[in-house]
Amino acid sequence: MTVELQLPIGELELAFGQNLSKNPEQIIPRMGPQIKEYLLAHIHPMVAKDQPWKVEVKDMALQKSEQTYSGPFQEIIVHLLLTPPQGASTRNFIFDYDVIMHQLVTHSALVLLRSDWEAGKTHSEPTEIGVIRVDTKTTLIYPLAINLAEGSFWNGFKGMFALGQDHIKEGIDHLMFLLVLLLPIPLSFSKKKWETPRSIRESLLQIVKIVSAFTLGHSLTLLIGAMDWVVLPSKWIEILIAFSILVSAIHAIRPIFAGKEMFVSLGFGLIHGLAFANTLIDFNLDSQSIIISVLGFNLGIEVMQLWIILMVIPCLIFLSRTAYYSFFRVMAAIFAGIAALAWMMERYTQKVNLMSAILNKSAAYLDQALITMALVSLLLFVYNKYKALN
Repeated sequence: MTVELQLPIGELELAFGQNLSKNPEQIIPRMGPQIKEYLLAHIHPMVAKDQPWKVEVKDMALQKSEQTYSGPFQEIIVHLLLTPPQGASTRNFIFDYDVIMHQLVTHSALVLLRSDWEAGKTHSEPTEIGVIRVDTKTTLIYPLAINLAEGSFWNGFKGMFALGQDHIKEGIDHLMFLLVLLLPIPLSFSKKKWETPRSIRESLLQIVKIVSAFTLGHSLTLLIGAMDWVVLPSKWIEILIAFSILVSAIHAIRPIFAGKEMFVSLGFGLIHGLAFANTLIDFNLDSQSIIISVLGFNLGIEVMQLWIILMVIPCLIFLSRTAYYSFFRVMAAIFAGIAALAWMMERYTQKVNLMSAILNKSAAYLDQALITMALVSLLLFVYNKYKALN
């Protein structure tokens, strides 16, 4: 079980007995070992008194925060790993915790459940488990009894399936790569130019190859990454994903790897899979649960991806039979290229820019965009046929 503590510096200082407010940016390097020792002395999860859990402090970081009634303040964010004794359940235990409140009686700890794999809770708002505070009548701090409903592998699978669907629907960069790579598919190429439309059969065959290669690539690295066999910095993975969009956008304007789209899709699929894997790593699952999670998550990705492709492909084929497709293809590719550069800048500098902010919010309107695109492409196709007949 992973736990995140949010400890306001002002209150921690009163309980800790050390000056933390002076040069707060130096708290972690200066006082990190002492804070760790203090936390381990005041956090005791257990099955019973003679069956304690193991508590590890994984990392600490300083963070600025703000509350409506008190204004801005600084807090230390601490991540813990709690491991029960062999054979003990993580769903029923006693959480003996008195950080800060053993000295500051007005302090309390709100305990929230952010995710619960066995219950299928993987991507929703945190739910309150309880509050730990000083009992004003007895001045005692009573441990919090954690009693979660029984979970199952099936719930975990369903939760991961839904998470995979959401990841594609909200992960507009993954989707943009694939869609931009498909932009020139309805066209044949000659002399480094996209020219006449391909037959529907040829277009569909090429689409199947590209989508299958992408699926194979991301499925492989999703499993490898989730099993923690390969670990790469998430920052550079995300930058490479944006770069894959830029390469696809250039190719959509002028063929640079015509006929080799399947191999490019496979190669970049390997990168995208590592990003997918980062979503699963945070759940700290055992081997059996990881395999079930990878299967559910991947199926969710494929179902959502397939649904979107089935919406888009008829649009591209319709438009490729009109005089408007060249303009649409180039404009869409230019937009994707600008988006890719904005994402690359954001991910390198770790600062949101105007373009990336707009793109990140646009995922909420994906359904409306797909429906609009389908209607417009159909109308243009009919209008083009009408003009040809008249």
